[in-house]
Amino acid sequence: MGTYLVKRILLFIPTLLVISVVTFGISRLAPGDPVDLIVGVTAGGDQVADRQAAEAEKQRVRHEFGLDKSVWDQFFSWVAGVATLDFNKSFRDRKPVMEKIEERIPVTLGMSVLSILLAYFIAIPVGIYSATHPGSFGDRLSSTFLFALYSIPTFWAGTMIIIFLTNNDYLFQLFPSRGLYSTAFQESWSFWRRLVDLGWHIAAPMLIYTYTSFAFISRQMRAGMLEVIRQDYIRTARAKGLSERAVIMKHALRNSLIPIITLLAGLLPALISGSIIVELIFTIPGMGQLSFSALLARDYPVIMGVLTLSAIMTMLGVLLADLLYAVVDPRIAFSKKNA
Repeated sequence: MGTYLVKRILLFIPTLLVISVVTFGISRLAPGDPVDLIVGVTAGGDQVADRQAAEAEKQRVRHEFGLDKSVWDQFFSWVAGVATLDFNKSFRDRKPVMEKIEERIPVTLGMSVLSILLAYFIAIPVGIYSATHPGSFGDRLSSTFLFALYSIPTFWAGTMIIIFLTNNDYLFQLFPSRGLYSTAFQESWSFWRRLVDLGWHIAAPMLIYTYTSFAFISRQMRAGMLEVIRQDYIRTARAKGLSERAVIMKHALRNSLIPIITLLAGLLPALISGSIIVELIFTIPGMGQLSFSALLARDYPVIMGVLTLSAIMTMLGVLLADLLYAVVDPRIAFSKKNA
């Protein structure tokens, strides 16, 4: 196991290098000159009357951010920064990119992890029930509901919640429509009061975060369980007189979890990238909102920093999935001795 982990971690280096090349290339292929936006922000958004002064300001900005160097020099400087998680400064406010990410990532990561836990906690039992009761009324009902749920676009569901379930004067007022805290939030509040206020604000975004993952995972769980319970060793376990619960929970469940673990490898990065819609709809200061504003402003350092961290999380997710395979299926080994 230790040797396997070392080999996989060492493979991260060339993979991350390729990702750095792709990320850098994509950012440089984006249309427009970010210096124009930077100078526009510096000048308050008004056109600079003196053209020579404008050009001088552009040259100063290019030199400040190293944009006057050759593409190769910029790339090697970028790769050197990635090695130390130093993504330079933001074009917009001159703050270090890593500092901006550290401010935003706890919100998005916390909501994503909670969403995954909720999705798996609900989806696995639903999938097991549907697979063990095929063709029943409950199976047909859940299948219809889940297919309908999975087909609902995230932006449409978020908009409907804003219209019908948030603060308004003519319908329900179950949830706040924006932010993470109330306008009357105070640091002097007790821990539990602050926790309740936070939970009230993230309830609607969490519903949007979770429903698509829950619907997809439950269908995959049903399909995996149906395939496993038709195997010969399941019939043998039943023939030995084991109870149906023991057959399902002890023998069938572990093997049917393998495709679900595969989904876990890419689910967290997908939730982070998919958080753009949710965070924009509910005005949540997370990674999605940061990424979207950086794209609009052609803020190369922020864009490349977010993409690089998402790639790292994807690689860690794949590694975690590989390790969990051995947990649910003892036949999977990572050493020649146990193979």
